[in-house]
Amino acid sequence: MRADLLDETIAGLDEAMAAVDATDQALVGGLLRPQPAQATALTELADAVAGTPLADRVAEAVEKVAAGAASEDHFVAIAAARTALLGSVHDALMTRVAEATGRPHSDELTPAAQVGQSPNLLAAARSWLSDLVRAGWRGIDHDLVSGSAQVVSAMLPDPALRRLAALIDGFAAELAASCPGAALDRVPARRWGDLWSRAMILTLGGAVPRGTATGRLLPLGVDLHEHATAAQAQVHAVFEPADGGAPRLVRASVSVPKPDTVLGAGIWQLLRPHMSLLAAVSEGRSMTLDAMPITEEGDLIWADEHARTGEPADPFVTARVALPTATTAPIAPLDRHPARIAVPVLLDGYTADEDTFTVAGHRLPVDTDRIPAAGPLTPEAVAASAACIGLLRWDDGTFVVQPLAVETVVKKKAVAVHAGAWAGGTADKLGVKAEKAATDAVTVLRERAGRLLRK
Repeated sequence: MRADLLDETIAGLDEAMAAVDATDQALVGGLLRPQPAQATALTELADAVAGTPLADRVAEAVEKVAAGAASEDHFVAIAAARTALLGSVHDALMTRVAEATGRPHSDELTPAAQVGQSPNLLAAARSWLSDLVRAGWRGIDHDLVSGSAQVVSAMLPDPALRRLAALIDGFAAELAASCPGAALDRVPARRWGDLWSRAMILTLGGAVPRGTATGRLLPLGVDLHEHATAAQAQVHAVFEPADGGAPRLVRASVSVPKPDTVLGAGIWQLLRPHMSLLAAVSEGRSMTLDAMPITEEGDLIWADEHARTGEPADPFVTARVALPTATTAPIAPLDRHPARIAVPVLLDGYTADEDTFTVAGHRLPVDTDRIPAAGPLTPEAVAASAACIGLLRWDDGTFVVQPLAVETVVKKKAVAVHAGAWAGGTADKLGVKAEKAATDAVTVLRERAGRLLRK
């Protein structure tokens, strides 16, 4: 990989992010009765999308906001312009990543089909989101935030609306924990702007086109996300179609709710029953897929009945042989955001320290904070490594690497250490100890839940 290209300045990126930041600051104070500084900030957004198909609608929206007469449609236009700007930043960064990795990238994507399901619920969600932005992040209170509860409850039973429902539910919980907004020392303006914009666009409806995948799946590594009440494991892999087509990068994810008492390796106990792929990752095996549902963006809609365990497949062999020619899947417009960049890469021949890889004389930061506690991979192993499978990410101004696995030397013996090594179970002493503690916690919780249900 040409790490030198990752250090070069990208034209227009700073200007685009400045317009996004200006918009986010306008949202902090609310758009019901905007101050002149807020109107000026939104004018910067309108100027940034001038010459695009959004230009007229955004200019009108900014004019109406400045006059205190903005409607929901105008807020949608502002959310769309902000999303488009971040999408342009994402595309510029991905172009640079493609140059650095030398891998082919697909830009073709069928537009999402518009759907008309539950228009009243979508309108109700849009109304709540509009009330939020009128009040601004400094103006939120518990009464305003709690208005989402009824909408979320109505949307959750509908699989087509569950994505939006989960987003609004999590967003509302975050806002509720920060009420009243007027007392906040610091407002996470970028994050709340992201969540609000994404939710607003999702209220317009749409379905992701799907197909099926038949062929061999070669796992590269597992990215584990853990929160107090939920966990997700995302397996990055190379898929080789049975028809001889070009290999492509794909992902398979599983998410579960979890109690906050289940930590570390215990999370795998909650995830395993829902995805046989996790066992294959632990065992270092491939999987054979037969008509597995897949989106055009390369996300496998995992169903165990469409998969069976295959032959042994070393992730580092996959990374060295199959990854260089694997095509990167196209990305839907709504998902084009710098924070969502996570490109599998193989780094070799570098020198390492605690938080940096030096590749051909160029320093590449390493994000060891993302290494999960639910596996044997540690910052110390990364610092002593000679090769790394990781995810190339963008962290607010610079490219960083999140390690998924490394090759290192332990007791004078070359070994591979994987973040997801315990995903399907382990005989490792530390892993066994952590599993036992988690098993005890889960058992107690199930017994308590059983008592409550019987009552």
